Amino acid sequence: MSESENATAPSPKPQSARGRGPATLRSIASVVGVSPSAVSMALADHPRIGRETKEAVRAAARDLGYVANSAGRALRAGRSTSIAVVVPNTAQHVFGHPYFMHLLVGVNEAANAQDTAVLISTNPATDHDPAAYDRILRSQAAAGAIIASAAINDPNVSRMVDGGLPVVLIGRYPHLPHAVSVGMDDVAGAAAATRHLIAEHGLRRIGHISGPLEHQTALDRYQGFRDAIAESPEPCVQSLAVGDFSEEAGRACAAQLLDGMPGLQAIFAANDEMAYGALLELRSRGLRVPQDVALVGYDDFGVSRLTTPAITTVRVPAEELGRRAARRLFDLIDGAAEPVTHENVPIELVARESCGCPPD
Repeated sequence: MSESENATAPSPKPQSARGRGPATLRSIASVVGVSPSAVSMALADHPRIGRETKEAVRAAARDLGYVANSAGRALRAGRSTSIAVVVPNTAQHVFGHPYFMHLLVGVNEAANAQDTAVLISTNPATDHDPAAYDRILRSQAAAGAIIASAAINDPNVSRMVDGGLPVVLIGRYPHLPHAVSVGMDDVAGAAAATRHLIAEHGLRRIGHISGPLEHQTALDRYQGFRDAIAESPEPCVQSLAVGDFSEEAGRACAAQLLDGMPGLQAIFAANDEMAYGALLELRSRGLRVPQDVALVGYDDFGVSRLTTPAITTVRVPAEELGRRAARRLFDLIDGAAEPVTHENVPIELVARESCGCPPD
């Protein structure tokens, strides 16, 4: 059904949805027959939503006992001045990783433009601890939340998305197609990096150091690596070592690849920190980069430009990710969200000496 002014809203059937747990935007949308974003806009009295649709949404919300997020209402009324960034990991991991620092710069820039403070909520431990999420929901201090770096099987993400709080996810969440998210095409980025090793440098025996495979980012980068291997006109041999995005994991995984794959010609690491760890392991064995083993990373947050040789990598615009996620969140809070639920920011391959390319 169209969500425009001229749409004819179906008659809600609220009685059929009773008794299914706390009412959410998604449950209202299911009753009325529109999208969750349309429900959010209807409850905010947005002019893009037709009168009949608004009435149907409000009737379903009343019958289901839906309680709108008070923090969101407060920000729209000018009383609340905060949004939240939820990272379900430890503070040591968040504040020690350059990705999150760049991401927060972008979020803060967009928030400053709205004269809004940014709250950061982390977990005391890992393993899907709900503390980072519950802290924001319980306090009602934030009008909306940006969720970054959550695992695929983290049940708290869908709980947040289907609740009353406006939420924007950073990354790709195929199992939550109705969620608003901002990410990048990691499959294409990883394929471009691997293809470069194959096509430009003639390398055929390539190992991949992935991130933890319960994260969609790691899965997508591994998928892109495999796609490029599969499409190669010349036969290629591949190997996988699973890391955790840390320098230490990069070194350990490089050792695993070197010991398990005779004649290894190249390593593609799923981030630059692991690529740097791999560089240290190669050096400790007296192997030269790129003469003996070529090396490629992913991110381009700084370390890749400071090593000798400089590391070829895929540039991730983390600040732009943060900016766009915050802007989408403010649109949701204002009831002005567009129907597109996911958008990608552009990424690019940056060729440096570690793969065998000449100095820039």
